[in-house]
Amino acid sequence: MFGRKKNDEFSEQVETLIGHTTSLKGSLTSSGALRIDGEFEGDIATTADLIIGEAGKVKATISAKNAMVAGAVTGNMDVKDKLELMPSARVIGDLKVGTLIIGEGAVFKGNCEMRQSQE
Repeated sequence: MFGRKKNDEFSEQVETLIGHTTSLKGSLTSSGALRIDGEFEGDIATTADLIIGEAGKVKATISAKNAMVAGAVTGNMDVKDKLELMPSARVIGDLKVGTLIIGEGAVFKGNCEMRQSQE
């Protein structure tokens, strides 16, 4: 899903984009993919993918199917399937994930709970 592809390859799949110069506060709910390159504070819930770009700064409680973080997140994250922290990621908060990938150089401060696979 995320691999080492350029972020441009995600732009066709992204339904909602919060740009570099945008700052939002509140609750964001979506059934489509989200990308945050600006600032967001509040709650985020999506049944699809969430991408937080290198310039993204998020203070929120997050719920998503899959997520890729290259920017800064402060808050708890509940990611159903895969969470990938890129080398530039800075995450402070507790995680509940199916699969966690942490790139060399990423910062993570908090607790992590891995979901049990359904076997």
